[in-house]
Amino acid sequence: MASRLFLRSLALAGLAGLFIGCAAPADAVDGRDVVFDSQSYFVTTVDTRRDDIELYWRNPDNDQPFASIEALKTWTAGKGRPLAFATNAGIYDRDFRPLGLYVENGKALVPLNRAHGNPRSGNFSLLPNGVFAIYDDGTAAVSTTEAFATAARKPRWATQSGPMLVIDGEVNTQFDNGSDSMKWRSGVCAKSPSEVVFVVSRAPVNFHSFARLFRDELGCRNALFLDGTISQAWTPAGGYAGAPAFMTKPYAGMVAVFPKRRG
Repeated sequence: MASRLFLRSLALAGLAGLFIGCAAPADAVDGRDVVFDSQSYFVTTVDTRRDDIELYWRNPDNDQPFASIEALKTWTAGKGRPLAFATNAGIYDRDFRPLGLYVENGKALVPLNRAHGNPRSGNFSLLPNGVFAIYDDGTAAVSTTEAFATAARKPRWATQSGPMLVIDGEVNTQFDNGSDSMKWRSGVCAKSPSEVVFVVSRAPVNFHSFARLFRDELGCRNALFLDGTISQAWTPAGGYAGAPAFMTKPYAGMVAVFPKRRG
């Protein structure tokens, strides 16, 4: 009897170890699949009290653009900062520069873009566009470009893109529910100053459906479109989600998430 109890204890201990080994790391971001209106999305939630959100465009070691998530992963791993999440940060121009405001570590590498109606700007010119920003205290915000300019608050990290998907709880009135403009799309919202939600669609969707996902499913009052057909997101557990690899092109800027340094 005693030997049977001993063997049973060993088996239970082994199972417990197996479940612990399979559990996600404590510092992993929350990545999950969400189905809304029969469309599938990969949704990643970042807690800025636990993780740092930063932006990267050029490699500081050689001033060359990283251009891909793989290159960024390799560089950050070499610096002892393995990525917890990455995605492309927004729309860029024909010279592969961010089309709007782009701030890295407190330095504005591209100024705020308040131009209206330039057809060469593509989706960026669908107004209002907006800014996703992280501040020195670690808080995050998504706001229209005009609201960001009026607040005159200096960000530590920021990217401007567009259009805004949701504005003060309302879907952007530029969007048509019946639109047949179907693309892979990515976007971001800050549900609170410490809770940031990134989304990439797993299949082509229109703007209206994408915006309603943020408002009705995710509870976002302000959400910003980041980019379209080339958009991907990456996590260590889930790998890549979003557009197929053959659709992607070099990125101008990328969002990078790291576990906060301890000690």
